[in-house]
Amino acid sequence: MKARAAVILIENGNIALIERYRAGRHYFVFPGGKIEADETPATAAQRETLEELGVVVEIGQMVAEVWYLGTPQYYFLARRISGDFGTGTGKEMGSSSASKKGSHHPSWIPLKSLPEIPLLPNRMSQYVVNAYSRGWPNEPFVLKDSLPDEAA
Repeated sequence: MKARAAVILIENGNIALIERYRAGRHYFVFPGGKIEADETPATAAQRETLEELGVVVEIGQMVAEVWYLGTPQYYFLARRISGDFGTGTGKEMGSSSASKKGSHHPSWIPLKSLPEIPLLPNRMSQYVVNAYSRGWPNEPFVLKDSLPDEAA
């Protein structure tokens, strides 16, 4: 399993997520994906955001590190610079819910609703809502050994 990088992109009280239907399950994940050998986590997060959402982002502070099956997932704050949301052209973006990879649909979700939706990793939902309203901590939130239903 490769390390993963993702973004937390919030605009006008909404958060950008990827809605997934896969293997009979419905859930949401943060935009992001695997870190390639020649990338830093931040550059991978930026590339994946363009592929999945169709937007160019400025990567900010790393605010969370989630470990799943011994593999890290890095979460970065991001700010949109340009692009039209929902125009990502990554190969997974055209897949159907019946495919092996499942469907991927860019979605804006009201930030206040985050704790009520099936978000993976699920422990990130309350953390993001709290940190957004109170201010992001200087050190990243670290979650080790998350359970299968808690990781993306």
